[in-house]
Amino acid sequence: MDSFVDASSTTALVVASKGGNNEALGMLLSRYRGYLLMLSHRYLSDQLRRRIDPADIVQVTFLEAKRDLGAFRGETPAEFAGWLRGMLKNNVASALSHHVMTQKRSTKKEVHAAANGESGSRENWIAQLPGGITSPSGVAVREEAVVAMMEALHQLPENQAEAIRLRYMEGLPLKEIVERMGKSETAVAGLLKRGLKKMRTLLDTDSSPWWAT
Repeated sequence: MDSFVDASSTTALVVASKGGNNEALGMLLSRYRGYLLMLSHRYLSDQLRRRIDPADIVQVTFLEAKRDLGAFRGETPAEFAGWLRGMLKNNVASALSHHVMTQKRSTKKEVHAAANGESGSRENWIAQLPGGITSPSGVAVREEAVVAMMEALHQLPENQAEAIRLRYMEGLPLKEIVERMGKSETAVAGLLKRGLKKMRTLLDTDSSPWWAT
């Protein structure tokens, strides 16, 4: 078994991936799935998310990352995140262009589709929530928490939103967040402090599951 499998370092996965290790690349991309999903939600309006699934944008980005890894010249997790973010933005722009050029549904049909639910993209986020609430009422509460968190994250600067996602959605320690974001501990602590202050004004923190960790 290769040493990177037992390593928690994202940097080790970047190095192994660039060296041609496909298993390392798969593990590396999985660490950025939540980040890219967050950005996809951020870049698409509520109306567009009824037609364009953010998870599909992320999947296309992953396929391109595997295909074009040889073009990645960075060495750090932060550089890798920036590289993925650039591809994601291009894919969002392409999806929007395709959507505009091929749009055929009427506003009435779109309203009807919304009334029938749009749980596909939300389920990806619900699956990442901590805890073991599985009853119908519990799932409903958790989905409401996802929507509230996403709406609040959209109102934060990107770096603050990512720091909070890593800490409260993934439960990562400060050391790992520092490595992934390529910032100092002081800088990350500042992002969390400012982000939390803003989030507490936007969410009911007493009942939200994100603040229990």
